[in-house]
Amino acid sequence: MIALQKTTPLSTDYLESLGFVWHTDSDESPYVADELVVISEAEAEAYYEAANTLYDMFVEAAEHVIENNLFHEIGIPFNLVELIKESWENDVHWHLYGRFDLAGGIDGKPIKLLEFNADTPTALFETAVVQWAILKQNSMEETAQFNALYEALLDNFKRLVTLDEDVSDFESRYEGWKFLFTSIRGNSEEENTVRLLQHIATEAGYATQFAYIDEIEFSAEEGIFYNEENYELWFKLIPWEDIALEESDLAMLLTNIIKNQKAIIFNPAYTLLFQSKGMLKILWDLYPDHPLLLQSSFEPLNGKKQVEKPIFGREGGNVAIIDTDNSVIEQVTGDYSSHKMVYQAYTELPTDQKGLSYQAGVFYAYEACALGFRKGGKILDNMSKFVGHIVR
Repeated sequence: MIALQKTTPLSTDYLESLGFVWHTDSDESPYVADELVVISEAEAEAYYEAANTLYDMFVEAAEHVIENNLFHEIGIPFNLVELIKESWENDVHWHLYGRFDLAGGIDGKPIKLLEFNADTPTALFETAVVQWAILKQNSMEETAQFNALYEALLDNFKRLVTLDEDVSDFESRYEGWKFLFTSIRGNSEEENTVRLLQHIATEAGYATQFAYIDEIEFSAEEGIFYNEENYELWFKLIPWEDIALEESDLAMLLTNIIKNQKAIIFNPAYTLLFQSKGMLKILWDLYPDHPLLLQSSFEPLNGKKQVEKPIFGREGGNVAIIDTDNSVIEQVTGDYSSHKMVYQAYTELPTDQKGLSYQAGVFYAYEACALGFRKGGKILDNMSKFVGHIVR
């Protein structure tokens, strides 16, 4: 059973003063819970170790996919394969951050990987800033939290230059490359998340600018431009699979920009390998019965309770829980029914006294660096709530 501690919620005015404007869901209920998940230091340490281990496994699995040309098997669009290979083979294409979704880890339940949101993970603002502010506003110990996301991102931005764990010589090695941050127009959550990242990069020491995607000019020979200024570094909170499927001309332009070494893009194209839920099957092939993994297959698992999920689905869309007799226990509709499906053995999420489920999200930026929770039904969808935590 999840242990919870009640808190005084942050006011909407205060949240908006932080730039957190997506505080209320479409049914007018608060998006951020007024309670914290209480975990022990040992449980926090176990989440840290699990995410670090899983990241190394994903790197091995990605190498396996590239060496054995398994792009089609895990749903990678053909027009990104060359770009993925280019970004994988060059060290300057640094993975900035991602988020592991995990089951278990509380009350002695084993931690199990559900998926890795490696390209454009949500809940960054909530995890880095909001849950810390809840502790501060409730006069709780601000350091009693597994949450170094802001500092980890600050250092990882510097590693884009130092390419090393040690970032102490960033200032002497930084050659003034300009960093452009981009989101789509009209989505306040995505824009403010991008602006938070821009703020951290500026604090790290970069010359930065923000622009909407429709304001940017791309040239295969010259690179990426905004207001006639060339930017050597570009962060985009736009999924790679959307670029591949909906903006094929842009995919081709970006491939040539990378090949001509005119810009570096974050997160790199190879993070689409990590993002594909087809990697769950690859991981199970490479590490069968690993304690952090659940059996996964591209075919339904015979006689097992399991979860059917699309390779590139988001927010629980088109996810179904299937019982041992193949009957559907629960499902969420969505826009991803045409995607290839992955079947993953079912595992119970921890629950509270009301029967609501909790899923741990562990951010990774060079190493595991922060924890947050999402609360909802058996399938966590876009109406699930963010829940902070405290370590006791």
